[in-house]
Amino acid sequence: MFNKKFYAGLSREFEKAHAEFNSAVFLKEITDNLGPLSLNERMRKTSVVLRNHLPADFKKSLGIMYKVIPNLNRGYTNLLFPDYVGLYGHNHFELSMEALKYFTGFGSSEFAVREFLKRDFKKTIAVMTDWSKHKDPHVRRLSSEGSRPRLPWSFKLDQVISDPAATKKILEQLKNDDELYVRKSVANHLNDISKDNPAYMLQVVGKWDQSKPNTSWIIKHASRSLIKKGNADSLSIFNFEKDVKVKITDFKISANKVQLGETLQFSFGIGSLKTAPQKLVIDYVVHYQKKSGETSPKVFKLTELHLQPKQSVNIVKKQVFKDFTTRKHFKGQHKLEIQVNGKVLANKEFELAL
Repeated sequence: MFNKKFYAGLSREFEKAHAEFNSAVFLKEITDNLGPLSLNERMRKTSVVLRNHLPADFKKSLGIMYKVIPNLNRGYTNLLFPDYVGLYGHNHFELSMEALKYFTGFGSSEFAVREFLKRDFKKTIAVMTDWSKHKDPHVRRLSSEGSRPRLPWSFKLDQVISDPAATKKILEQLKNDDELYVRKSVANHLNDISKDNPAYMLQVVGKWDQSKPNTSWIIKHASRSLIKKGNADSLSIFNFEKDVKVKITDFKISANKVQLGETLQFSFGIGSLKTAPQKLVIDYVVHYQKKSGETSPKVFKLTELHLQPKQSVNIVKKQVFKDFTTRKHFKGQHKLEIQVNGKVLANKEFELAL
C-alpha cells in the first residue's frame, strides 16, 4: 500500500495544499531504502519524513493535512495522518484530539489515540467518553476501539487491564448502538476485558437488557472467548447446557497426513444422552505446531443447536491449511479436538507436511 505510486499521489496533494512543499525531495527521501520496511514501518517513516516538509508550527501542519486527506482514497494508508498526530501532537492536546476525531472518518485514529492515553489517561479518556455520544459512528467507534485493553497491533492499556471500570461509561453509552461497525468494537472491547477480568465483564453485561437485539448481539459476541472455554457463568447467560450429556460417534478425518495448501475434512455424529433438550455450542480446536516444537490451540466455531432427547446429528466440516499474515504453519504433529460447551469430547492427531 505504501508504494511509489501512492507516494507520488500523496506528494501531489500536499503540493496543492502547501506551495512550499517540495515533491521531488519528498519522493526521494520517502522512497529511499523503502524495500525492507514493513507496512507500519513505512507508515511511521512517512510521518517522520513529512515533518521535514511541513511547517514546524503544529497547528499550521494540521491545517495542511485537513486539506489533503479528503482528496485521498479512504483506507489504511490514511492512518499516517493520525500517526503524525500521535508522534508530534503531545504538547497540543486539544488540537490533537480534534484532529484525531476528524481523521478517524477517513481511516482510523485507534492506534494514535493510545499514545495520548499512555501519557495522560484520565484527560484522554474523558474526551473519548464524550466521543461515545457523537453523531458520527466513526467517532463513536473510536471511543471504544481506541480504549480497548488489548487492541491488536498495539500496546496493552495497563490502566484498563488493572481497572476495567475505566471504560465503563463508554461501553454503557454504546451498548445499544444502531451501527454494526460500532457494536463490533464494543463486543471486541468486552471480549478483551474477559481475558483478564471475566467476572467483571459478566457482571457488566449481566445487567444489560438482552431483549434489545443490538444489545443482545453485543453480549453474544463479547462472550465468545468465555463460551469457548466453557465458562459456566457465560454459558448460563445464553441458557447453554452446563451439565452436557452427549456422545460423539464415528469421528473421522479425511487423511492422517495433510500437505500445506490442502484441506482436511472431518465428520462426526453427536447424540443426546439426556431426557431433556440441551442447548449446545459446538466448536473444534486445532492444536497448531509452533516453531519451538510446542503446540498452540486455536478454537473455531462450528455450530449451535438444540439437541432433543434421543436425537442424533451428523456434522461435516472442512479446514484449509495455508499460511496467512496472521498464521504461519510449521510441519509436524497436529491435533484436532471436538468441543461441546467448552468440554473436549473427542480428538484425533494428524501430520502437517510442508
